Amino acid sequence: MSRILTSAFYFAFFAFFVFGLTGTANAQQKLSSEQKQEVETIVKEYILQNPEIIVDSIRELRRRDEAAAAEARKGALSSMQDQLAKDPNDPVMGNPNGDVVVVEFFDYRCGYCKKVFSDVQRLLKEDKNIKFVLKEWPILGDDSTYASRAALSIWFNQPDKYKAFHAALMENNGSLSNDRVLEHAKAVGVDVAKMKLGLGDLRVNQTIANNGKLASALGVTGTPAFIFGSDIMPGAIDFDTMKQLVKAQRAAK
Repeated sequence: MSRILTSAFYFAFFAFFVFGLTGTANAQQKLSSEQKQEVETIVKEYILQNPEIIVDSIRELRRRDEAAAAEARKGALSSMQDQLAKDPNDPVMGNPNGDVVVVEFFDYRCGYCKKVFSDVQRLLKEDKNIKFVLKEWPILGDDSTYASRAALSIWFNQPDKYKAFHAALMENNGSLSNDRVLEHAKAVGVDVAKMKLGLGDLRVNQTIANNGKLASALGVTGTPAFIFGSDIMPGAIDFDTMKQLVKAQRAAK
């Protein structure tokens, strides 16, 4: 038997007895200290002569971790469909009775959310059978939080003004201070006094908190993040990709 094959044999032997039995009550009884030292020496020598097995092992471990994470996201996504698509507290655009549901987690100060905004509007204009659910998820600081709270207050108390207000914030250039939010609200005809009063609505903070929990459960770590049926698409996606995902979702029904 060649030295490499012999080393490989001892590597497997070591992995089974040392790693497989570590933590059991009688692990030390399986190998004498001399045997254990000999196996460890052989394994060390094998690894030094074949360092690529460490890289391969890390790659395989990463692959398995990613596969497990993807499976976990898939399971979470399946169990959370109602929370994603049917939460009455979430603003909805497009067709509320559409045959396809698209969900977006977004932040009003997110540059990439602003970048895809025009494509989202184009998608809803060209396809009248999409229910587009907006998950207000402010993750970029206090200004983002105030903007989302204001938007939800408008959604709950002046829903006919939400779409225009949402568009104004998405198209806003530069900073988005509280005063700037109020300026946009006035410009689109929002009753600002009523909006401010609505900031104390318990549903406002609860909706934002729930969206954060959903994002965490789904492994969403940034904005924008889109959900097309069973597909989670993190980051900005272009118009053609959106159309393809809608088409695939319809075909899967």
